[in-house]
Amino acid sequence: MDRPPPDMKSRATAGRRYVMEHFTSLALLFLGAGLWGFIELADEVIEGDTHALDETILLAMRTPGDIGDPVGPPWVEELFRDFTALGGVGVLTLITAASVGYLWLRGMRRIALAVILAIGSGLLLSLALKAGFDRPRPGLVSHGSMIYTSSFPSGHSMLAAVVFLTCGAFLAAAHGRRRVRAYILGYAILLVLLVGVSRVYLGVHWPTDVLAGWAAGSAWAAACWLVARWLQARGRIECAGTD
Repeated sequence: MDRPPPDMKSRATAGRRYVMEHFTSLALLFLGAGLWGFIELADEVIEGDTHALDETILLAMRTPGDIGDPVGPPWVEELFRDFTALGGVGVLTLITAASVGYLWLRGMRRIALAVILAIGSGLLLSLALKAGFDRPRPGLVSHGSMIYTSSFPSGHSMLAAVVFLTCGAFLAAAHGRRRVRAYILGYAILLVLLVGVSRVYLGVHWPTDVLAGWAAGSAWAAACWLVARWLQARGRIECAGTD
């Protein structure tokens, strides 16, 4: 089998380096913005300064004169239940398994393990934050979904950000085509947004719970990416390909 010309190899190496530098810069932005956003939100929530805004947004998603009924026809409410299921443990476990399996089949077995560790630790962090803040769930409106834990931060929103952004970043970095990377990351962000909005629409979270979940989840996903990039630079785990 003929070997690719040296100039082709150099272009591929330069392309791979560009992809990794691009994702590293994006991860640093997500990490800084996520940490700052979560700290600011936590401080405001503890002081009670967000309560009026939380109530206003929550009630805006309810039918005037009947706060027990979310705005829109019944099929819209059912659609948002489907969206909220995307942030549930069962669905996120399946998505994680699919992403890990894909990376494993591509020979990126240490990266696959890194994804498992990142998401597993993100779950533990979410539970720890909920226990630490112990904010009550909204009692202003009826709940359109089952609840088991405290309110701040939103576990669905945080874990959706951890899973979709972590898996999306690693899968996107495995491709050299810009359109493919943009598509994967864009879709991951869309899913994160849909899950978060659905939690407020169904009345099971205050808006600031969701914002905090997005911030914490994004920061955690970014931190895990940066750690993986550091390990890649030292040859501890595989580098992403450029299909």
